[in-house]
Amino acid sequence: MVFLAWATCFLFFYAAHFVAASQSSALQLEANALLATGWWRSINYTNNISSRCEWLGITCNVAGSVTEIDMSSSTRFYLEGGEMSQFNLSCFPNLVRLDLCNTGLQGSIPVEIGTLSKLTYLDLSYNALTGELPLSVTNLTQLVMFNVSFNQIIGSIPTSLSLLIHLTHFDLYHNQINGSISSTLDNLTNLKVLNLAFNQITGPIPSTLSDLTNLKVLSLYSNQINGPIPSTLGNLTNLKYLYLDSNQINGSIPPEIGNMKNLTMLYLSNNSLIGPIPSTLGNLTNLEYLYLDSNQINGLIPSTLGNLTRLRELCLQSNQINGPIPSILGDLTNLKVLSLYSNQITGPIPSTLSNLTNLKRLYLHSNQINGSIPPELGNLHSLENLNLSHNFISGEAPVELGSIDNLRSLDLSSNNLIGNIPNSYSSIQTINLSYNSLCGNFTGFPLCPPTRNKSIVTKAKICVPIAISLGFLIVGGFLLCRRMVKKPHFESRKETKHGNLFSIWNYDGHIAYEDIIEATEDFDIKYCIGVGGYGSVYKAKLPGGKVIALKKLHRLEAENLTFDMSFRNEVKVLTEVRHRNIIKLHGFCLHKRCMFLVYEYMENGSLFCILNNDVEAIELDWSKRLNIIKGTAHALSYMHHECIPAIVHRDITSNNILLNNKLEAFVSDFGTAKLLDPDSSNQTLVAGTYGYIAPELAYTMKVTEKCDVYSFGVVALEIIMGRHPTELLASLSSSSSQNMMLHEILDQCLPPPNHLVQQDIFLVASIAFACLHEKPKSRPTMKCVSQEFLSQKKPIAKPLQALSLWQLRNQKMYMI
Repeated sequence: MVFLAWATCFLFFYAAHFVAASQSSALQLEANALLATGWWRSINYTNNISSRCEWLGITCNVAGSVTEIDMSSSTRFYLEGGEMSQFNLSCFPNLVRLDLCNTGLQGSIPVEIGTLSKLTYLDLSYNALTGELPLSVTNLTQLVMFNVSFNQIIGSIPTSLSLLIHLTHFDLYHNQINGSISSTLDNLTNLKVLNLAFNQITGPIPSTLSDLTNLKVLSLYSNQINGPIPSTLGNLTNLKYLYLDSNQINGSIPPEIGNMKNLTMLYLSNNSLIGPIPSTLGNLTNLEYLYLDSNQINGLIPSTLGNLTRLRELCLQSNQINGPIPSILGDLTNLKVLSLYSNQITGPIPSTLSNLTNLKRLYLHSNQINGSIPPELGNLHSLENLNLSHNFISGEAPVELGSIDNLRSLDLSSNNLIGNIPNSYSSIQTINLSYNSLCGNFTGFPLCPPTRNKSIVTKAKICVPIAISLGFLIVGGFLLCRRMVKKPHFESRKETKHGNLFSIWNYDGHIAYEDIIEATEDFDIKYCIGVGGYGSVYKAKLPGGKVIALKKLHRLEAENLTFDMSFRNEVKVLTEVRHRNIIKLHGFCLHKRCMFLVYEYMENGSLFCILNNDVEAIELDWSKRLNIIKGTAHALSYMHHECIPAIVHRDITSNNILLNNKLEAFVSDFGTAKLLDPDSSNQTLVAGTYGYIAPELAYTMKVTEKCDVYSFGVVALEIIMGRHPTELLASLSSSSSQNMMLHEILDQCLPPPNHLVQQDIFLVASIAFACLHEKPKSRPTMKCVSQEFLSQKKPIAKPLQALSLWQLRNQKMYMI
């Protein structure tokens, strides 16, 4: 008995020792796997691996085994090109939460991820992961949240994912997923969020998705989905957000959509939908955003939409809608955007629209609206943009519109308006009244005759246009005769004389000099297209047919050493650089008697002028504006990171960004540019334009690339806002900006951006605010900014209306 008791004790002791040894070995494997990532190397945690449970982002259980790895808020651990395969996932049998969002991971998702059998939360979003989703993820049967958005995942959605029956959030947004949506997803009955947007998914929407009755978010936009909208989706009565826009969906809108009583956002725009708007949409009394634009919808606007009293934005533009505007839309008192343009709407503008006191944008242009403009619209005191152009509106322009304090843009062009232009309109920033029969103290319009007799006014309407036309014919004939007289003089020059015209000339380039003098008639003022502080810009056509722009230094300023150095500095910089978004210097002449630079001619002038022109600003649509921002970023990245030594422009402004006939951006005016000397402090006098200068220059006078980065941030905001962000920049440090939403600062003269464009605006705004950080070292490099634009990685997947400036400013997404 004694022996048996002793043996039993020995076995218990041995077993306990064996278990302890096994546990110790497992913990050591976990520690080794953590060390292999290198994430904590920068803060010297590796000297004490026994304290790993206290490391940032690590949570352990009582036994010391890792249960959570959360790196999402620790951007200091960003992996430059780190492969996910170097992270040995099989060493963490007790892991419940794995969050590697925005950690710079590359490569494919390892199959070992299927060994994490206790995992409930998996977030691998905002990385550079490639390859297909491994089938082993179907082993994660306890998974509740699965997010791999903003990566480069390819392939189709595995049908075996239907085994993850506990899943509530499934997010594959912004990848390269192809194939169709599997009908087996209907097994995921606990699913609340299904986000497959911004991929390459084809095929129809499975009707079986109606089984996901707990679903609150269904986002399938920006794919290649075709076929009709299944009527069975009306069973998703808990759904709040339905995004099906920017696909190839056809057929009509099923009336069953009206059963989704909890729906707050419905986006069906940019598809091929036909038929009328179902009256049942009037049952969606919680709806706040309704976008049906850019389809082929016809028929009348149902009066039942007047029931949607919570509606903030109603966008039905670019369809084939006909009939009148229902007066009951005046009951939508929370409405901020009403967009009905480019349809076939007839009848007058209902005076009941004057009840929409929260309305900021009213777009009714390009329809067949008739009648007069209701003077009651003057009650819309929140209105910022009103476009009634290209209709058949008659009568006079109401003086009441000029009393709207917030009105920034008014377009009444291409109608049948008559009478005086109210003087109150002079306070409106952007105004277009062209192609009417109006008169008044406005540029381009005839003065109103001093008469009370309507018959005389009628005669004036006939006579004045005829007189103006005759005047143009006389002046045009005179100019044509002058040109014909001078034409032989210009063509008499020999072609061989211009063979090497556009090389970089020497200081005494006589042939080029003679051509310039002849083309500008010795710099006659009629060729001048702009005057600056110390020089003038001329447009000239050379004998070979090339149109150029000349920047000529004034004679007195040419004797000023500062201006002389600025000219020579511009030549020095531009003869060394070659980039598609930097103005091209064709040549120069730096002679004491005449100093000028010769550039390629930019047909559309400066970005500043276009943004401040009532007509041209509207033509500069969202896609063109975003391309200008991206082109400027690429040019600055080239100057900072590809030129040796690096070039800092020091005066990046909307005035120094020129646009060609395709509205492409070109950085210009390198007179204050500085070549950075790595062996110098690079301290200098402050240069630049007020409102764009980085704040640190006021006290350090040290020039770095981050000075240009700040200026770029200002210009990026200016482009999407349509004006210089003076007030916004001043309010960023105060609490008043915390409740300001991104969509509120966008240029109101443009229609609301669609979902595709919204993603780019998210990215631009996020980068702009990062560039405006008061600490230079916290700003991103222009190389990083340029790469972000090239990678098309988007910072967030929310509607503009749900994104505040405070959220954008506090994102920690961009590395230095």
